[in-house]
Amino acid sequence: MPSPYSYDLRQKVIKAIDGGMSKTQVSSIFKISRNTINTWLHRRRETGDIIALTGYQKGYNPKIPDLEQFRKFAQINGSKTQKEMADEWPDKVSDRTISKALKKIGYTRKKKLTVTEKEMKTKERNFWPKSAIKGRNS
Repeated sequence: MPSPYSYDLRQKVIKAIDGGMSKTQVSSIFKISRNTINTWLHRRRETGDIIALTGYQKGYNPKIPDLEQFRKFAQINGSKTQKEMADEWPDKVSDRTISKALKKIGYTRKKKLTVTEKEMKTKERNFWPKSAIKGRNS
């Protein structure tokens, strides 16, 4: 999230408007949208100051807040699918929530242990000399 404009800049903008400049002139000089200026003026009318808001929550509230408890849960139920783990979790969560939590604790599991057929053919082609491959196909 972008950081708020500095308090010093806010004061300069409001002082210019109070000095008689129009909002359009001020917005072009300071390269700030008129909507932002209107928001600052509204905040000054409501609170008496134009200071930036602080203390609000950034991001979403995690559905699995205790990661240590979840780490133990993942060690016990690691062989299950994410859907089965979501059903086992005490609160109602989705398999996507389980996936996010697993990623946060750094838990990974390889789901495909064998190489694909295409990779096997590529390795075979690189392993055998071309003369041997021609002789095999004949």
